[in-house]
Amino acid sequence: MAIVARAGARKTLSAQVVEALRRQIEEGDYAPGDKLPAEPVLVERFGFSRTVIREAIAALRADGLVESRHGAGVFVLGSRRTLESPELFTQATDKISDIIEELELRIGIEVEAAGLAALRSSPAQEAEIQSQLEIFGDLVERGLPTDQADFDFHMAIARATNNGRFKAFLEHVGRRIIPRVKFRSVMGGVDPLPSRDRILFAEHTEVAEAIWARDPERAREAMRRHLLGGIKRYRALTRPKPPPGEPGKA
Repeated sequence: MAIVARAGARKTLSAQVVEALRRQIEEGDYAPGDKLPAEPVLVERFGFSRTVIREAIAALRADGLVESRHGAGVFVLGSRRTLESPELFTQATDKISDIIEELELRIGIEVEAAGLAALRSSPAQEAEIQSQLEIFGDLVERGLPTDQADFDFHMAIARATNNGRFKAFLEHVGRRIIPRVKFRSVMGGVDPLPSRDRILFAEHTEVAEAIWARDPERAREAMRRHLLGGIKRYRALTRPKPPPGEPGKA
């Protein structure tokens, strides 16, 4: 119970940092291309730990407001006011029907992204997909959260299409495109499904292997199965449960 309380408190602190930095970006205090203050400066400014600051920066990065450049720091990409996008995925929701509709829309976009990645990906992009898959698998084995790794895997495929529109789509909607993130991060609620990280890892592996095999149709089908699997899992939650003592139907 104490661990849960501490985790919740940290999330609240990081949300405060996110809100403050987002407001400064939207009001023009930090323009696109500007570098955010270094981590120690932000720690001193807000009076929070490095962990809290890192969580806040990760949230801003997932929302497409900033990007991290290795060895250089964190830079502003733009504000939500200048990067307006339809509020398809960004609206907080705990409705199963909304999750299903969003997954159906993703099928129309990410299935083709997988096919294009199989046709167009460079060796470096294939290596990035492999790296993200390995990161996901390592987190699963260690029993750690996979939300960001899940998003990063899909982003790697979007980049491998070599069509910037696919990458821009995922950047606009951010990490909340992952259904369980909406329940846990956006709503502060609990994902109603049990852990299925091993299932997701197996599905990701099928997509990646099809891309590496340069088989666009197989890649499309693997991505379709992956997203349809999510729809089936959430749709099962909407079915009425049989009364106690009454056997369920097969």
